[in-house]
Amino acid sequence: MQESIRRIGILTGGGDAPGLNAVIRAVVKTAINEHGWEVLGIEDGYEGLLFHREPRRLTTDDVRGILHQGGTILGTSNRGNPFAYEVMIDGKEEIRNLSQDAMPRIRELGLDCLVVVGGDGSMKIALELSKLGARVVGVPKTIDNDLNATDMTFGFDTALHTATDALDKLHSTAESHHRVMILEVMGRDAGWIALECGLAGGADVILIPEIPFSPESVLESIRARDRAGRRFSLIVISEGARPVHGSQVYQEAGGEDRLPRLGGIGNQLAEMLRSMCQHEVRVTVLGHVQRGGSPSPFDRILATRLGAAAVRLIAEGGFGKMVALRNTQIVPVDLIDTIDVPKRVQPDGELARTARGLGLSFGE
Repeated sequence: MQESIRRIGILTGGGDAPGLNAVIRAVVKTAINEHGWEVLGIEDGYEGLLFHREPRRLTTDDVRGILHQGGTILGTSNRGNPFAYEVMIDGKEEIRNLSQDAMPRIRELGLDCLVVVGGDGSMKIALELSKLGARVVGVPKTIDNDLNATDMTFGFDTALHTATDALDKLHSTAESHHRVMILEVMGRDAGWIALECGLAGGADVILIPEIPFSPESVLESIRARDRAGRRFSLIVISEGARPVHGSQVYQEAGGEDRLPRLGGIGNQLAEMLRSMCQHEVRVTVLGHVQRGGSPSPFDRILATRLGAAAVRLIAEGGFGKMVALRNTQIVPVDLIDTIDVPKRVQPDGELARTARGLGLSFGE
């Protein structure tokens, strides 16, 4: 038991995901009810530390009624990396290391530990702060489910439900009009949403970043269905998928402190197919719909378990670690193990083999 703990902070970093408020609620209620600690909410991710924004003192009243709410009551940002922050100097963008501002701020606020809720980027920053002497505990979050060392991240299940519901709706209109329907879902480098959505929603073709696709192979899948009397096709494609010998499609260039913005591969594939087949080809891009809305019961429970476990880990002195789901249990893992190797779909893994066995194509 860490007797020195009196006050902890919590921030939510990176892209938002359903279940963030459930984590905040669990951390606040467990910290107050079990230990009598004070909890400060750092607003807008790491930027709240960098720019000395006044934190929110969170009580049990402050987190009442937020379990089912999407988003985060603390706000978030994916551009607040203290070790590589983009600033404007004389009209030019420069990258500065502002970590020297974050550490004094943690001490100034009297935080005995900082709970960081986020994905791989947030965990990398948490690890670096830990190396500088900050007491940090991580909670894994990402709708992409690509964070290593945990079987699942909260937010993924809700995003998967959203994508599958969209595919179900596209199924009926595709069949009615004999169309090829393309559903573009999120997934920069990991195709978990596309793969599991495709399996759950009965897609005919699933295109993911881990398996470069051939447009000709996709076309042959459509033609095979035509020959079998099935005059429509459903294609699910990750935003980060790319054709063989091709590259990912970007809407906006990135920088040192942010990744380039993906988008457009669904429309690019549609143009390719329109020139080769007789079907109408339509594209639906879900975009940020996948990040919004009320979290599923699974995500509410997982997020609550992770938040409560983070508080218990602090009480035990388990700093520099992240709480993770492994074999149905919540366990601590070292932060370095969460970011060392990203979690990707294995092209010859059990889920991929299952899809192929059902007759689904990966466009190979």
